[in-house]
Amino acid sequence: MAVYTRLFVPPKEAENIQTSQYTVPSGSKIVIDKFTGTNTSGSPEKLSVNLIPIGDSVGDSNLIVKERNIAPGETYTFPELVGQIMDTAGIISTIASVASAITIVISGREIVN
Repeated sequence: MAVYTRLFVPPKEAENIQTSQYTVPSGSKIVIDKFTGTNTSGSPEKLSVNLIPIGDSVGDSNLIVKERNIAPGETYTFPELVGQIMDTAGIISTIASVASAITIVISGREIVN
C-alpha cells in the first residue's frame, strides 16, 4: 500500500448545475484533507457538496453540505468534509447557487492498494 498527497481539484469555478468534480481512481481510496470555497463575487453565494459512493447517485443520502452560505470575499474551509474517506469510483459533486462565483480547491491523500 502506498499513500500519496494529491491535488484532487485544482482551483476552478464551481458550476451552477450538479457537477462531478472528482472520481476516485480504480484501486484507490482517498481522504479529503482540505476543501475550500472562495466567494469571488460581490454578493453572498451558496455551495452544496455530495460525496457519492459507487453505484449511487446525487441525493439527500450523500449530501454532506447543503447550501452553505459564503459571504463576499470569504474563504470557507468546509470542516464537514475534512477526514471524509471515499472508496474507488466515489464521486465528489458540487452545485453552486451562481456559476463562476465560488472558486473551489480540493486536496488530500490517495491510498493505492
